[in-house]
Amino acid sequence: MNLRRHFSSQSTLKLSLGFFFASALLFFSGCQSESLTTKLTHELAPFPELIIDNGDDFVVIAHRGASGYAPENTMPAMELAYEMSAEMIEVDVMLSRDGVPVLFHDAKVDELTDGTGYLKDYSLVELQALDAGSWFSEEYVGTTIPTLEELLVWAQGKMTLNVEIKTEAFREELEQSVEPKVVALVEKYDMANQVIFSSFDYQILARLQELAPSIPAAVLYEAVQSGRKGPIDVVNELQADGFNCSWRQYSEQWQQLLEPSAVPVLIYTVNEAEQMAELIQRGVNGIFSDYPDVLAEVATAELSVAEVAAAELSTP
Repeated sequence: MNLRRHFSSQSTLKLSLGFFFASALLFFSGCQSESLTTKLTHELAPFPELIIDNGDDFVVIAHRGASGYAPENTMPAMELAYEMSAEMIEVDVMLSRDGVPVLFHDAKVDELTDGTGYLKDYSLVELQALDAGSWFSEEYVGTTIPTLEELLVWAQGKMTLNVEIKTEAFREELEQSVEPKVVALVEKYDMANQVIFSSFDYQILARLQELAPSIPAAVLYEAVQSGRKGPIDVVNELQADGFNCSWRQYSEQWQQLLEPSAVPVLIYTVNEAEQMAELIQRGVNGIFSDYPDVLAEVATAELSVAEVAAAELSTP
């Protein structure tokens, strides 16, 4: 998959109004925009191989698995995402009390299990004794919290992964922290070409880049940490290989800043078909959705239209 080619080809289809609006934004934002850059200061690590590739230069990403249909970050959600032909699955990684990387999003277990309190206070054995499925529906009663290793074993040669490392998994002592543990697991199963790391925590990203520079790492944009910096400024500062952000933040101005750089742009979390279509028309490289089957259908329809339009534009 050539994500850079997708970005440039989609750009030819944008309406002139979009360019006018973006230019106006850049003009009226004044001194702040003058300091924003579109130039990378480093070479991007290759995007991971897509084991399932729909061949359309767009990535359908199952957010925490097919989490609209099964409990998030559980193996049933992974299986469903695979059955729905998702091209990538995004998961969240936390650390148990005894230092085992597990799939879980929240700092506390209260809302997603029958337990209470902070996940970091549970050992792996204690975590896997919790019911992580009944909150979703009776069909998933008894579903357990999987380890990252369990997911990697399942995904090896089968599914590309976006592994998001949660801030709560960071430890000051490197040996006790999450970064060397996840890198070791990815290397153990020879999956460096199937994984992209991401995090809101810039300390975690810096460590991942140092420990495994060949494994791509995407910055999850966080306004609190990034302040007034532009997207490429943040990517350069962290030497990141991708830029993941909320659909709410992906403005026309940001689009204009990101396009020349060819940095892969992945947008979260989009569950409405109309919004999916709009973002695909704008040329994003991938979308995270709780409903990967819906996203795949929309992408097929929109990109087919785009191909026809591009062919017409290229006809003398």
